Amino acid sequence: MLVDDSPVDLKINAKIISINDLAEHIILCKSAEAGLSHLRKHRDEVSELPELILLDIQMPEMDGFDFLEVYQNLPKNITGHSVVVILSSTLDFGDIQRAEANPSVLKMLKKPLQPAELRKIIDAL
Repeated sequence: MLVDDSPVDLKINAKIISINDLAEHIILCKSAEAGLSHLRKHRDEVSELPELILLDIQMPEMDGFDFLEVYQNLPKNITGHSVVVILSSTLDFGDIQRAEANPSVLKMLKKPLQPAELRKIIDAL
């Protein structure tokens, strides 16, 4: 699952994932709310839940940190099935520390998405 408010970033990252055969199915969410809605809607359909969520931090209305607060309180059948990786262009040291300290975040990657970095994470799952 890609959660990002930028249509350009969604398209580019989906293409990178597809070209490098890093996922069978990519769920595109244009907002944090859309990502959470998908997770809630498919809470009992494991095949529709993402194994990996690539989450942007800087989004309007509900940012990545707000997403994580809600995500942490979702049922365990959702959070236990999905791993969250931050994918952001932020240079804000506070954001980086906050993301890396969050127990729901496996890793933080910098934009642009590097297929080799994502492959390492996927292979370790």
